Amino acid sequence: MPMTARFLALPLAALISLAAAASVGDSGANAAGDTPLRDDLSEHDYQRVLTVTRPATDFSRAEPFEALSGGATTTIATPDRKVFSQVSANLPFEDEQDFKLGKALFEKLWVSSPSSTQASDGLGPLYNARACETCHLRDGRGRPPEGAADATSMLYRLARAARDDAERKMLAAHEALNFPDPVYGAQLQDSAVPGLAAEGRVAITYSEEPVTLAGGGRVSLRRPHYAVGDLGYGAMDPTTTLSPRVAPPMIGMGLIEAIHEADILAGADPDDRDGDGVSGRPALVRDRRTGRVALGRFGWKAQNPTVRQQAADAFAIDMGLSTPDLDLSHGDCTAAQAACLELPTGVQPRLGTAEAPDPVLDLVTFYSSNLAVPARRKASLPETLKGKRLFYAAGCAACHTPKFVTRRDVEHKALAFQLIWPYSDFLLHDMGEGLADGQQVGVANGREWRTPPLWGIGLTRTVSGHGFLLHDGRARNPAEAILWHGGEAESARNAFAAMPQDDRKALITFLESL
Repeated sequence: MPMTARFLALPLAALISLAAAASVGDSGANAAGDTPLRDDLSEHDYQRVLTVTRPATDFSRAEPFEALSGGATTTIATPDRKVFSQVSANLPFEDEQDFKLGKALFEKLWVSSPSSTQASDGLGPLYNARACETCHLRDGRGRPPEGAADATSMLYRLARAARDDAERKMLAAHEALNFPDPVYGAQLQDSAVPGLAAEGRVAITYSEEPVTLAGGGRVSLRRPHYAVGDLGYGAMDPTTTLSPRVAPPMIGMGLIEAIHEADILAGADPDDRDGDGVSGRPALVRDRRTGRVALGRFGWKAQNPTVRQQAADAFAIDMGLSTPDLDLSHGDCTAAQAACLELPTGVQPRLGTAEAPDPVLDLVTFYSSNLAVPARRKASLPETLKGKRLFYAAGCAACHTPKFVTRRDVEHKALAFQLIWPYSDFLLHDMGEGLADGQQVGVANGREWRTPPLWGIGLTRTVSGHGFLLHDGRARNPAEAILWHGGEAESARNAFAAMPQDDRKALITFLESL
């Protein structure tokens, strides 16, 4: 049987073992010398993909098409504060209406029920935001609160470990990612509709920790300390963990979904067979629409397999709005919050059985899938190219995989067969105790995080007005983010810290060009 047929016949768990065992060489064939694992390409095209996605070896000039981070979808719009909100450059004209409608719904402010604006009610009753745009301002990156400001684009995920065999079996079968707090649910909601108390507020303090770099340089890292203030429903379960999360940027999500599973799995090395200290693991999650186990790609712990599921979760948990994919008309209210469950919902029988029915979820998904990645800046400058060489030499590319070619057979042809430069392997990695949140999410343990894409990172200040990075925004700039790396990334972090100052500056210049 050809390898392609065997690949398609295997369940995903078996594919992971196959991907870990197979070694794809320059010839384009796997260790068995059989047909390539990708089932969407001819042998000729597969060879082309292998050639174009090989790691860089010549750092004297930019690679072909390197400036087009999102392939033909890349926007060449002026890099201003709205550059993350641009439509994919190759989207057909007839599809632009759906993109614009999706944008309007992404920015729409929802209201509580009952309301005279029946197509816009159903918010909450407990919630974190009234609109997608509230957290993803200008489709950019969120930030932790400062001073007395609220945590509009940052939230706490709440979870406890499995308590018995039944719950452990649910985790093993991917029927649950973890288990909510019995009173406060899966997420701390810091807002509520009129007449109802909010659950609490995010409370953060920081301590400064000096780090000495090569050449006598010093950097101060801020270590966050998390707590909950103004709890409105009594004590939280003592075993509940708090995981702070800032909203990630929205660009390139459709392209990420269009990467073939085989290409992501090929980077997995859970037993570190090559001995490089990096042992990325794929996230296995349940696709709620199909009921099948799938490869997680979205969220800080890769807990969602598709853009649509990521959007449905945000509607339900962040805003308290039910969709056809997640019927939670009272959002994250728990049985212990009787007053919340007694409040009316925004379900309108004439519009369906959900507060955000199919047209809404469909259009927001389409919008989110077609937000363009901006073109690179200064990719050919000597300082940028020097930084790129140092990025590779330090081992950063072991997790931040520079490039992929998307599937030929994706539904939206604008995303098909594009050479893209996300700088992520989309796998889970142990990032060390310094970044650990202690919270299990599916197969991800309390020290593991999905490698975040780096495309657009150099435009964070331009779009979002700040430079805060990492899952909780503790890093104030790229250098601090690198110095927080530990675990599998500790050798790369140490290599950066040991560089002469001019080399560190060049590496940062490269990152800021992405």
